Amino acid sequence: MSERVIRVGHSPDPDDAFMFYGLASGKVKIDGIRLEHVIEDIQSLNERARRAELEVTAISAHAFVHVANHYRIMRAGASMGEGYGPIIVAKKNCRLEDLVGKMIGTPGRLTTANLLFKIYTEGIANIDMAFDQIVNAVQAETVDAGLLIHEGQITYKEMGLHRIMDFGEVWQKDSGGLPLPLGLDVARKDLGEDLARRLSRALQESIHYGYQHQDESIPYALEFGRGLDAALGAKFVKMYVNEVTLDMGERGQQALELLFDRAFQKKLIPARPLVELY
Repeated sequence: MSERVIRVGHSPDPDDAFMFYGLASGKVKIDGIRLEHVIEDIQSLNERARRAELEVTAISAHAFVHVANHYRIMRAGASMGEGYGPIIVAKKNCRLEDLVGKMIGTPGRLTTANLLFKIYTEGIANIDMAFDQIVNAVQAETVDAGLLIHEGQITYKEMGLHRIMDFGEVWQKDSGGLPLPLGLDVARKDLGEDLARRLSRALQESIHYGYQHQDESIPYALEFGRGLDAALGAKFVKMYVNEVTLDMGERGQQALELLFDRAFQKKLIPARPLVELY
């Protein structure tokens, strides 16, 4: 009997690579299923999800609002910060209020970082650009500040930049200590509930394998680290591959619902999607 091919989208980042190492290496298998990995930046994956192109994909939590009719949220694979998250940086040290009336470079419009920026700031203009061009834009002063995701959250000092705001800290206070939902893994509804749960369990096994075999999984993850050394790469991976990544559970579900509540209250999303985990 031939295997069923399922395309799995994830971003070229060390935390995603770490999560999927067990599956990508073939050390974790799914009976009757062959995975085809599609590696693209998160905004591209968000847009592909809007077209329901991939059977399984990583997306921004923000993007789920726009794809909830096509996808189910998997319990495993979520990227959530525990007191840390996307940050606003500038070339000169200043206060957030000093940026009112100024221009900030932000990642794609469907990223959760962009949503957080609009929930928690007022009067600051923004221009969307590729996430990996934001640091250059700040350094060149073509924008007054930048909103950094991925490894920029821990390497900004090396770039001579100053942290102005950490949305992870803001969220932690606002949420009463819930994790900050940034990314999700979702399965297309036409796969059915049973297969969605099988895929979620397989991703959990892959994450377990990565943690149990870090001598294999960390070097693999660092291939996607965009210049991160081993120590910083391992630090970044463990920031976003944590207990909530293994199973979002009640805390993760509450956090996601609160994020959508905050966005809906500010009229940033058209509706609050139902949050069910598979």
